[in-house]
Amino acid sequence: MQKIDLKKELKHLYQPSAREVVQVEVPAFQFLMIDGEGDPNTSRTYAEAVEALFSVSYTAKFMVKKGARGIDYVVMPLEGLWWSDDMSAFITNDRSQWKWTMMIVQPEFVEVEVIESAITEVRRKRQLSAVDRLRIESFTEGLAAQTLHIGPFSEEGATIQRVHDFIHARSELAGKHHEVYLSDIRRADPARWKTIIRQPMEQARSKPIRRAP
Repeated sequence: MQKIDLKKELKHLYQPSAREVVQVEVPAFQFLMIDGEGDPNTSRTYAEAVEALFSVSYTAKFMVKKGARGIDYVVMPLEGLWWSDDMSAFITNDRSQWKWTMMIVQPEFVEVEVIESAITEVRRKRQLSAVDRLRIESFTEGLAAQTLHIGPFSEEGATIQRVHDFIHARSELAGKHHEVYLSDIRRADPARWKTIIRQPMEQARSKPIRRAP
C-alpha cells in the first residue's frame, strides 16, 4: 500500500527554502480547525486544542486506511493563523492578547462524514473538552509570500520582517499571519525547528503608465 504524502506533492507550499522569500498561490484546502486566544506557551486551552486536532486527524487517517478504499496517508502538520485586536500586542510580545486558529489540512479524499465520525470516536474514547470546539472548514488563502524559518519561535522576528519587506516591495499585507510547524518540538533541538512563515498579500500593484510628453 502506497502512502500519500501531500507535503511532497505540494512541495512548493510545504517545503520552502530558508534562503529566499517566494510568492505562492495557495488554493482551497479542507481544514480541521479550532479557535482560541492567549499565550500558547502557558495556555491550557491551546494545549488541549492541539491535542484534539491531532487526535481526530490520526483517528480519521486510520479510519480511511481500514476503509473500503484502503488509502494510507501522512497526517499533515499543525498550522496556525495568528492575530490580535490590538496589533501592537505582537510588537510588545504581549501573548496574553494573541488570538489564534490552529488547524490541520485534511486530504480531499477524506470525506466530511469520516472526520465527523472521527470526532465522535475521539469524544467517546478520550473525553477531550476541546473536541466540541472543532470545525471542518474550507479555507482559501490565495496569493501569499513565504519562507522557511529555522530556529526557535522567539527568533522569528527577522524572518517575518523579510517576508513583510518582500510584500511591501510589491503590494500590501492581507489576511492573518500564518505559520506551519514542520518539526516535532517535543523532540527536536529548538535550533533546528523548522517553521514556514507565510503572509497573505494583495495582488501586485501595476506599474504606472508613463505617457510621452
